[in-house]
Amino acid sequence: MEVLSLFPRYLLKGVLPSEQLRGLQALAHTVLADPALAPDASLKLAGQLALQRELGPQYPEVVTLCSEVLLPACERWIRHVIDQQPPEAHGPWARGRYQLQMIDIWLNVQRAGDYNPTHTHGGTFSGVVFLEVPPQITAERFDGQLCFYGPEDWHIQSFRTGMAHYVVPVPGDFYVFPAWQPHSVAPFRGQGDRLSLAFNVVAVPPQATPSTPVPTGNVSLSTSRRKPGGFR
Repeated sequence: MEVLSLFPRYLLKGVLPSEQLRGLQALAHTVLADPALAPDASLKLAGQLALQRELGPQYPEVVTLCSEVLLPACERWIRHVIDQQPPEAHGPWARGRYQLQMIDIWLNVQRAGDYNPTHTHGGTFSGVVFLEVPPQITAERFDGQLCFYGPEDWHIQSFRTGMAHYVVPVPGDFYVFPAWQPHSVAPFRGQGDRLSLAFNVVAVPPQATPSTPVPTGNVSLSTSRRKPGGFR
């Protein structure tokens, strides 16, 4: 007998090299020590967090992360999904018909009681990079976990277990997913900072920029906050 999993939703998971993780952690602490170094992103985002700061190409660590890790990860997701389809169905996702552009990346600082409500992002792809996690955040309880939601209610008593997928944050781990994928972050109890980077990526035609404003940012399903501008 074989058990088949129908209609999967794909997440890409990766792990940063230790040296790169340490560099990003140092950058995060630099911004924490002097928040004026990075613009406030909290009014543009859905998260009810202690601090959210926009990062940009003025930081070499961010440029390297985007060019060597995050954009290639988005490309890896595309090829995994699209190459399973017949070539005639590839359409705009055929090789050479698009390029990937980072439009937003920001630092999230979550402390006890902070949370991110169920929301989606703008653009084509989104994701998260975990930098530091308080030791009390574990798989033993929901505290501080990232949750992805499916199209139906989660109800374990009737075996609807595939409609919510929980991710325990681990420093160095990163995830890439379609921007439309609903997700949330639960609050946690106790001391410490849960540090992460979040980002948005858009696909555009080669050698072109979007002709209309690209929907970007962290869009709550329960609030109507303004969306952030582009990352160039």
